Amino acid sequence: MKEGKKLLTPQPRLRTGFFSVLESQMLTPSKINEACTSLGVVKYGKPIGLDEKIKVDIIVIGSVAVDPNTGARLGKGEGFAELEYGMLRSMGAIDDSTPVVTTVHDQQLVNDIPVEKLLIHDVAVDIICTPTQIRILQELKRRIEEESGQTLPSGPSEKLPPTAQRKR
Repeated sequence: MKEGKKLLTPQPRLRTGFFSVLESQMLTPSKINEACTSLGVVKYGKPIGLDEKIKVDIIVIGSVAVDPNTGARLGKGEGFAELEYGMLRSMGAIDDSTPVVTTVHDQQLVNDIPVEKLLIHDVAVDIICTPTQIRILQELKRRIEEESGQTLPSGPSEKLPPTAQRKR
């Protein structure tokens, strides 16, 4: 938002609408942080409908667990992320080239769930960010270890799945 990007946020469980758009020019700099909260989106966001002509550059989606080898993920089981993804696809706002990103803890990386079961129900991800796999955090960890002379706890090395294959 501070760099002039639009933020598209879904309405929780699609109860009050589809998505809302936040644009930095709609806000004073002091209101940006508030606007990025769930209550702030309601207060400052502009609701959009299915006929809106928009292009989404990247999607950030929640995950309970994700396979770093395939990008297959488990959502919370309610299916709203998949509904929103499908609606954005039908609007032409996203396509196969739109990257899907998730953020999880290292312990949420799994590789023992059958992929064919995951990909049936949940949108796959292209990029997985975890606390130990974000390069800037790795650099910060290295600097702290050098300065303090102590070794900080570590997780698995960086893993990114191949670009997830999406079906139309």
